[in-house]
Amino acid sequence: MKALLGLAVIAAGTAVAATQARAADVAIKIGVLTDLSGIYAAPTGPGSVFAARQAAADFVASRKGLKVEVVAGDHQNKPDIGAGITNRWTDADKVDAIVDVPTSSVAFVVNDIVKSKNKVFLASGAAASDLTGARCTPNTVHWTYDTWALANGTGKAIATTGGDSWFFITADYAFGHALERDTAAVVEANKGKVVGRVRHPLASNDFSSFLLQAQASKAKIVALANVATPSTRSSRRRNSASSAAGRSSPACWSISATSMRSA
Repeated sequence: MKALLGLAVIAAGTAVAATQARAADVAIKIGVLTDLSGIYAAPTGPGSVFAARQAAADFVASRKGLKVEVVAGDHQNKPDIGAGITNRWTDADKVDAIVDVPTSSVAFVVNDIVKSKNKVFLASGAAASDLTGARCTPNTVHWTYDTWALANGTGKAIATTGGDSWFFITADYAFGHALERDTAAVVEANKGKVVGRVRHPLASNDFSSFLLQAQASKAKIVALANVATPSTRSSRRRNSASSAAGRSSPACWSISATSMRSA
């Protein structure tokens, strides 16, 4: 997080002061746009805000002639709310850089707004590979992982060691779609095939009917294309029994932001 803050300060300083000499005590404002109350609050949320503020303190900006202020916003995993906060921060509150932003559907909105207003976006929570692909902009740095990496790492390892038929259970939003797309491409490039797919609402915690469809497909691999949250992990444990009966039952895996997990 300290390195991430350093990038934010450098990038934001470039955006707001590229044509003028930096005076003492220049203020850099960083907005942590995150999920403070929903399904991603545990891996991001309050922890991301605390980490950013601690990084700001560790950075000791005053020794560099800077002031760094960290503000936080809860996008509630809704693109319209994320857009509203981003517009208010960039227009009225003079926020220079926006960081974190779990939930790729929100990140795409932030990405577009930041580009139009020549601010800075450091995406460390969102993972859809289009942020550095089709929707790449000079204002966004995609920090840490993405769906291409997950697909070509874990997905490829499974596809090339006997996992040649797949059924996707996919979270119905930008991240899930991107992860399914990128992993399916890897599977098919390695002579495998996708025999079925189904999409579930983001906050689903019961996968029983989906697992029954997956079992009926006879796929060797059931891929849960979503981010592993406490609710989805516990649901997978509860529902794994329904997919474990019978010798023809598939292996059930989660291609997620954390790891590939057996259910």
